[in-house]
Amino acid sequence: RQLQNRFYLVCVCACVCVCWGIRFLTIGLTVGSILAFSYGLSFMFVPGEHLRLCPQDYTCCSSQMEETLAQQSERDFLKAVSDNSQFLLTTFTQRHRRFDEFFKELIDLSEKSMNQMFTKTYGLLFTQNAHVFQELFLELRRYYSGGSVSLAEVLSDFWSRLVERVFSLVNPQYQFSEDYLECVSKHAEQLQPFGDVPRKLRVQVSRAFIAARALSQGLATGRDIVNKATKVNSECVRGLMRQWYCPLCRGMPSVRPCRSLCLNVMKGCLANQADLDTEWNNFIDALYQVSEKLEGPFNMELAADSISVKVSEAIMHMQENSVSISSKVFQGCGNPRPAPARSKRSPKESGGNRRPFRTYTPEEKPTTAAGTNLDRLVTELKERLRPMRGFWVSLPHTICNDEKMAADVTNEDRCWNGQTRGRYLPDVTGDGLVSQINNPEVEVDIARPDVRTRQLIMELRVVTNKLRHAMSGQDMDFMDSEEGSGSGGGDHGERYNHDWPGYGPYSPPYTKPSNNPASNPAKPPRGRDRNGSKWNRNNGQGRVRSAAGLLSFSLFSLLPLPFVVTAATMWR
Repeated sequence: RQLQNRFYLVCVCACVCVCWGIRFLTIGLTVGSILAFSYGLSFMFVPGEHLRLCPQDYTCCSSQMEETLAQQSERDFLKAVSDNSQFLLTTFTQRHRRFDEFFKELIDLSEKSMNQMFTKTYGLLFTQNAHVFQELFLELRRYYSGGSVSLAEVLSDFWSRLVERVFSLVNPQYQFSEDYLECVSKHAEQLQPFGDVPRKLRVQVSRAFIAARALSQGLATGRDIVNKATKVNSECVRGLMRQWYCPLCRGMPSVRPCRSLCLNVMKGCLANQADLDTEWNNFIDALYQVSEKLEGPFNMELAADSISVKVSEAIMHMQENSVSISSKVFQGCGNPRPAPARSKRSPKESGGNRRPFRTYTPEEKPTTAAGTNLDRLVTELKERLRPMRGFWVSLPHTICNDEKMAADVTNEDRCWNGQTRGRYLPDVTGDGLVSQINNPEVEVDIARPDVRTRQLIMELRVVTNKLRHAMSGQDMDFMDSEEGSGSGGGDHGERYNHDWPGYGPYSPPYTKPSNNPASNPAKPPRGRDRNGSKWNRNNGQGRVRSAAGLLSFSLFSLLPLPFVVTAATMWR
């Protein structure tokens, strides 16, 4: 009997030594090592009064082991959230980069093709005035990149400069002062020297640029919101430890938490993220609808291609109607002074023998370095946006559906219920912060909404509002500063069959915005070669100024000299 007692004493001492050895080794052990020890030593239990997170039953975990496992449970949770949201982060990051590169390249190609074609067509006449178009494209790039630029002002300023130069070219027998040319531009709204082309191009370019910028900014905002939303706090460590590693301390390392237990823990840990659901879904829907607009009536590729064509049409219209336009200008601005005699330019200098303007054929059209097109980009984006709706509400289910995180629903009677092996009886709580008032696994203070979550909700509302306005061709950043409704110019119903095939006729007639000076403050001076005072005084020739309105937007100037000579002969 003494021999038997000694044997028991040796066994007890050996167990104590092993347990204390495990305790000291815990700091350097991985979770896998702990599991290995637990499989072999699960029969060694001590009272669990020292435990802080797990049930205080008999256990083989020390306080230090419990703390280490709690830290590991938090890392596992953060990794699960990060892994499951990686699809969102990757989509927003990659799609934003591809769309941004594509839109910027479209602008570059539009400017490049214009310079090439007009240099061949108009020669020196174009190169001498190329800065007008360079400034236009510079402002378009600034606008797309998020600069505080009004498209309406950019396009209006471009047309006013263009009409001054073209008017001088079609009347070479006269000498015009800057004040006189200013009067010409002021009368442009009434004279419509370029016909209806500026308005049509304004509708196309404004809508396309507004939608492109809104989509690019929306994708960037989506990326930032996912990054912020996945930085979850650690207030639910107790619930994470209880479901994932307390079974290990009870000697049951192979038992997974019940799925309902997992859902309650995850819904408590992700309660603030679930509150993003409504605004998140609105944001995803708005992104989807704007992308559809871009491949339809707001097509950025078509708008970029139409710039040079529409400007050429505008100049041709002014050429064909130069006599009547000049006559009306002379009546309103006064008779100009005759120009001093000068030698006739050679055809080589004027570009008069150049071939007429033409656009690229489909075979000659340059390809983008991005190696794709807008339709393909939009199709790929829409496919990735569809599964994003309801992401934050479904995230707890996604995590708990992983067999490594929770037991299958068919194993409800043999899973870990938070105390022991068996069925989990409490009901699964609802989604969101308020629903966690009765969550049995995670203590959530529903009286104190998370400040960061409120900020994310506000960010989603702002970007969604901007996307929705872009769907109507409106730029929300300039709605309060411009007449009409933003840079879209208020042309909500305008469509043109020859511009946008397949999208129906434009039905509502175009109504010019009011020129009431009280609601339309004077435009600031153009910062090139005139000072601001000239915009507010008469030109000294008794002309009557019209209200500032000008025209819209396009891209091309200058005409061949043969026409100039012909027109000059007719006026003599």
